[in-house]
Amino acid sequence: MTIVPNSHHETPDWITSLQSLLATVIIAVFVITYVVQAFQIPSESMENTLLIGDYLLVDKLCYGGGGWTDHIIPYRPIRRGDIIVFHYPVNPNQHFVKRVVGVPGDRIRLVNKRVFVNGVAISEPYVRHYKNERNIFRDDFPRLDVIDPGINADWWVQMPKLVEDGQLIVPEGHYFAMGDNRDDSSDSRYWGFVPRENIIGRPLLIYWSIRDSDSDLPFQASVGDKLYHFAYAVTHFFQITRWDRTFRVVS
Repeated sequence: MTIVPNSHHETPDWITSLQSLLATVIIAVFVITYVVQAFQIPSESMENTLLIGDYLLVDKLCYGGGGWTDHIIPYRPIRRGDIIVFHYPVNPNQHFVKRVVGVPGDRIRLVNKRVFVNGVAISEPYVRHYKNERNIFRDDFPRLDVIDPGINADWWVQMPKLVEDGQLIVPEGHYFAMGDNRDDSSDSRYWGFVPRENIIGRPLLIYWSIRDSDSDLPFQASVGDKLYHFAYAVTHFFQITRWDRTFRVVS
């Protein structure tokens, strides 16, 4: 006997499409909330590891986050040398990306731009120095006898309590982070430690990279016109893309 489907019980196409759309949105929200998140590099503080115009995918599960995912997904501790994305301690609405130089318990000291951790000079092949002039506060950190105009006032008050024998001691639950572009980076030297709870994750991949297109803009265009920039990026996609950096793993 042949059974003929009853067309009255078929799900309408628009309901099927809506269910599919909702499922896609739920998966996307889950991924963005718990797995990966996209970020853009806005400054030169991590050159030449990360450049202005790099677009990153950040692994938010790498270190865990103190939530329910920690019990079902393996994660590893934050290590020296890791690049991290975090909420800027001075203004948590901003996101910063820096490299971890000191973990809890470490003693940090810079001597003539060279970083010493627990009395041992560390190898940093990724670091960039391009300024010949010497800045005592920046290059021989920590220095309590000089003050830099770029330092955060609260950090300047707190820092002496954490310095012993010319070394800065990283407290429990905090990390000392610096930009690879050491001569031009607002980092832990200027505003203090990164609390563990501020850390979002670790960059995985540069999924797209574009060179600065401002020099290519017609003179009559407003640089601040986001709509114009978007249109320019779309119409000049192949010209402004740094193909040698796109899909590059971050390390």
